Amino acid sequence: MIPVYRWRLAPEGLATFRQLRAMGLRPGGQPVVAQLERPRRRGGPLVAFLYRIDLARPVRPMTPARWAALAKANAARQVCAQCGRDAGYRFPSSLGMCVPCADAPQLAS
Repeated sequence: MIPVYRWRLAPEGLATFRQLRAMGLRPGGQPVVAQLERPRRRGGPLVAFLYRIDLARPVRPMTPARWAALAKANAARQVCAQCGRDAGYRFPSSLGMCVPCADAPQLAS
């Protein structure tokens, strides 16, 4: 069982994934050492996992191949599945199509 800390009460030397990333670090395969909980009015608490900063490793640099793969993935998210046009922006994956096609009334077949 891992220790659970309340919001803003985690000990020094521990950080969330986003905090590590802001420091230019990554967990580097280490296990989660603690959990942070932030209470909410409705539903269960928000949970964040904590990692040790001293065991974190530097973020791997982006290589030209990784940049190319990222550009290709972003370009694929700009092409509408409905009309096939390049929308010029990344539309939400929840829509799966450009906004004009999502707003257009569906024609009955």
